Amino acid sequence: MASDAQIANLLAHISACHTAKLPGLRLPLYAGSHHIGYLLPPLARRLAEVSPEVRVGADRVELAPSALPRLNELATAAGIPTRAENFDVRETGDGPVLAVLDRGALPAFGVIGVGVHLNGIVRRADGPHVWVGKRAADKKLDPGKLDHLVAGGVPAGFTPFAALLKEAEEEAALPEALASQARLVASFRYDMERPEGLRRDLIHAYDLELPEDFIPNPVDGEVESFSLWPLTRVLEVLSTTHEFKFNVCLVLIDLLLREGLLTGPGAGTLRAALLG
Repeated sequence: MASDAQIANLLAHISACHTAKLPGLRLPLYAGSHHIGYLLPPLARRLAEVSPEVRVGADRVELAPSALPRLNELATAAGIPTRAENFDVRETGDGPVLAVLDRGALPAFGVIGVGVHLNGIVRRADGPHVWVGKRAADKKLDPGKLDHLVAGGVPAGFTPFAALLKEAEEEAALPEALASQARLVASFRYDMERPEGLRRDLIHAYDLELPEDFIPNPVDGEVESFSLWPLTRVLEVLSTTHEFKFNVCLVLIDLLLREGLLTGPGAGTLRAALLG
């Protein structure tokens, strides 16, 4: 059973992902009747200056539906850095696709971003283990933080599972025949204030049981190295440090609960916090 101090620290990781109070200082962004994001007033005014299809009101920003195909042009004109990777724009995480927007502009526009995370689980005689990645030191976001075996955003036109298979091969040399055995176990929503802006994320978490002889290989440089950790070590590091990337904490806490490493009254509190 985890101690009260460990539970408190795990709850703090969850709370850290829910720091945005919306709308707060931001203005809801609408495209026709669709509420697609949130804008800080200075950016809203800048967008209105570069396009007559953006109208700033007292309590919302209205984008003409005809401007939806040109969201990336608006972002570039407003001086928002981009990453040359489009994500789908939806009103809700599983709603119909309304447009595409560069991944780098999602936080500025407050648009929902969808991601996938994979728990790479190895069942050994001495207990369950998971593969832990260490993010490359030159990563723009969260360099050097501990991460999952596979994790990434869902690009425009991809389903979450298709994105998982793509990331598995690119990040860890995990062949599709093996990665395709992953099963969806949980989904998490959070609104978070970050240095890059507002993160309104929907994370889909998957479990994959891996053979003991599988060794991941960091192919694309996103991850510096992989290590196989017993879940007991994951719990210890997760509950006493901030070494894991913020959203990885949510997925690992859920895994620890499902694997029975977090029990007692604190387990119910953690479950409720994950859903909140």
